[in-house]
Amino acid sequence: MSPSLSPLRILIVAPNWIGDALLAQPLLSRLHQRLPGVAIDVLAPAWTAPVIKRMPEVAEVLSTDFRHGDLRLKERWKLGRALRLRGYSQAYVLPNSFKAALIPFFADIRLRVGFVGESRYGLLNVVHKLDEKKLPLMAGRYAQLAEAPGDAVVLPLAPAHLTVDEGHLLITVSRLGLDRSKPVTAFCPGAEYGPAKRWPARHFAELARRLAARGSSVWLIGSDKDRAVGEEIATLSEGAAINLCGRTDLAAAIDLLSAAQLVVSNDSGLMHVAAALGRPLVALYGSSSAEHTPPLVQEGSPARLLHVDGLECRPCFQRECPLGHFKCMNDLAPERVLDEITEITATTPQ
Repeated sequence: MSPSLSPLRILIVAPNWIGDALLAQPLLSRLHQRLPGVAIDVLAPAWTAPVIKRMPEVAEVLSTDFRHGDLRLKERWKLGRALRLRGYSQAYVLPNSFKAALIPFFADIRLRVGFVGESRYGLLNVVHKLDEKKLPLMAGRYAQLAEAPGDAVVLPLAPAHLTVDEGHLLITVSRLGLDRSKPVTAFCPGAEYGPAKRWPARHFAELARRLAARGSSVWLIGSDKDRAVGEEIATLSEGAAINLCGRTDLAAAIDLLSAAQLVVSNDSGLMHVAAALGRPLVALYGSSSAEHTPPLVQEGSPARLLHVDGLECRPCFQRECPLGHFKCMNDLAPERVLDEITEITATTPQ
């Protein structure tokens, strides 16, 4: 790694989830506002790097292969010593773990900023204490780190924004043999955290049939882990939905979502990607809550955040329904989602 020529260079240690990485984008925007001319590099897991590379605030992404729970102290020490050559003056550690704070410490970065957590005093030397009531939103918590400890977050938070590779989009559409002559609705049926955040396949399939009857193409977009549920939806929809899950990498998925006139998604990383692309969005919440991790929608981009009212058990934030009935998603009917889509399309220029 060669030394940077930038007069001020900052290192961000990114979260481990795609959605959380996008919720951190207002922090990057605020740092640019406070420090004109700053270069921001991001240390990120390989699986989130394609999203972060599309953020205009980022100069360079340094991809790592540290898995959740890995200590690998020697490898972290070696990486930290290598990063010394880049001359970072500040580091912002977004994950709340002890391990995440090690690399900036080993890199001898002068200011190391983050929240109290897992006995990180010493590893961090600019320490914030989280007031969860004052900062209910994850995006606000990350943005807090741009201010001095105790100072208020600057509102409104900047929306998320990702760039699109139009050439890559055309290549991907051609490779997959996709038809863009009709309006495209993209479904994101996966959710990495667990099944309690996933709308049932039969509901997605019913919605796909109804949208196809209206003249829409329906693309199912997700990772290889979503391939099976994508195939189930495609089968139940009697061919109305095209299963693209596992047939693209994340960069191509970003570009495909940019081509959709509307996105229907579980509370997942791709939900946040769709918002960052300015796509009209219907987001489906089951075990999680839009009061904590809503998408950072752009001005003028409609978004409807749906959940079932009147359930005392939600949000439970569990990976699987602890009561077994899964009412928070089973009772979120396709008809209700279709009504929201109808309202959005009636007011959104095509």
